[in-house]
Amino acid sequence: MYLCKMVENDVLALVNKGEMLPLMEEFYTIQGEGFHKGTAAYFIRVGGCDVGCHWCDVKESWNADTHPPTATETIISNAAKYSDTIVITGGEPLTWDMGPLTKGLKARNLQTHIETSGAYPLTGVWDWICLSPKKNKLPEGRIYDEAHELKMIIFNKHDFIFAEEQAAKTNKECILYLQPEWSVRDKMVPLIVDYVMKNPKWKVSLQTHKYLNIP
Repeated sequence: MYLCKMVENDVLALVNKGEMLPLMEEFYTIQGEGFHKGTAAYFIRVGGCDVGCHWCDVKESWNADTHPPTATETIISNAAKYSDTIVITGGEPLTWDMGPLTKGLKARNLQTHIETSGAYPLTGVWDWICLSPKKNKLPEGRIYDEAHELKMIIFNKHDFIFAEEQAAKTNKECILYLQPEWSVRDKMVPLIVDYVMKNPKWKVSLQTHKYLNIP
């Protein structure tokens, strides 16, 4: 029992340092959203999220304890076999220290992308940051200055107001996207199209991978 506890503590220490991560899944597919849609990419989905969006379509990612702690070097080696573009998503990947993961990926000359709510401090070295703020837990300040794209999920009309509030905090180079939440897309797409036509600083993002029936 004592030995098991020691092993558990050792694993926890490695997870806390980012040298192991609760890996939910990893897969090679086509990026379906935002600026890089249509690009082949290797996705690494890290478990753990306490933001709690009621419409989240990967709620099974929330509990990090249900996903096995996996050596970061193993994750890096797997990713390097498939693509030059690596997308880290979740869950909320910034729950964990992304430094060791991105350091290893960059050492192999791989492009590092992250999809994050920004609810925790930004760690890691990133070629592309997709910031998707959520009302339940707002982003940490610095990420607004670093984000390359802002992806606002539109579930109801009030989300347009929230989108504008968040856009006002981003850097001037940040690309602004409005994306319908999948379950209400038929209702929200016409509203988004009308909004973008009236406010052309925004662009429309769709979950094209779902239309293509791919992961």
